[in-house]
Amino acid sequence: MPGLIGTYDKSGRLVMLPRGVYGPQEDTLLLRDALERETIGTGTTVLDVGTGSGFLALAAARRGARVTAVDRTRRSVLATRLNAALAGLRVEAVRGDLLAPAAGRRFDLILSNPPYVPAPDAALPARGPARAWDAGHDGRLVLDRLCDGAAGLLRPGGALLLVHSALCGVPATLERLERAGLPAEVTDRRRVPFGPVLASRRQWLLDRGLITPGDDKEELVIIRAERAE
Repeated sequence: MPGLIGTYDKSGRLVMLPRGVYGPQEDTLLLRDALERETIGTGTTVLDVGTGSGFLALAAARRGARVTAVDRTRRSVLATRLNAALAGLRVEAVRGDLLAPAAGRRFDLILSNPPYVPAPDAALPARGPARAWDAGHDGRLVLDRLCDGAAGLLRPGGALLLVHSALCGVPATLERLERAGLPAEVTDRRRVPFGPVLASRRQWLLDRGLITPGDDKEELVIIRAERAE
């Protein structure tokens, strides 16, 4: 695997990453904390969409869940398989576009840390590490598809947990999920300093009215939606 490096996440677990694969960061850890509150056991079926290094997929597998992890990059799928093997866990890691690889299946829980960063480019990146975070001018190119399609993959009573920045519109996510038959709420909020990507786009974000002068933090949110029984 080219450019393989090892890094420790904030839980102290070693995660192997090919260069260019999104590793565990503040949004990942916030979603992990929300995952820990879910009732998961042997036989629980979990879908991790946009798995990156497989960190969240492995967290669910450690609790006995049967996990399918999806990512559109080959390196992320290989990293997830490697990290699962090193941890002695079983995770089905597959390459594909968002929810498409899971079509026709049903899950108890869907997790996603999708690309959500507003970007000067209106289209999704075709290659490179920015595929893990850039999502069009409003940051919603992936989020909207996820909101529209998740209900069809959930069992009655199943839940969707996703994390994204308030910069791309929390009300828009709640409304879209409601229209799709998944009543939703914000369960967690955390303010974190701008990382290198947002810091480099400060003027662009100001010009679009997404931040105000002096802003140096973004708010991350966890949204939980549930399909009716």
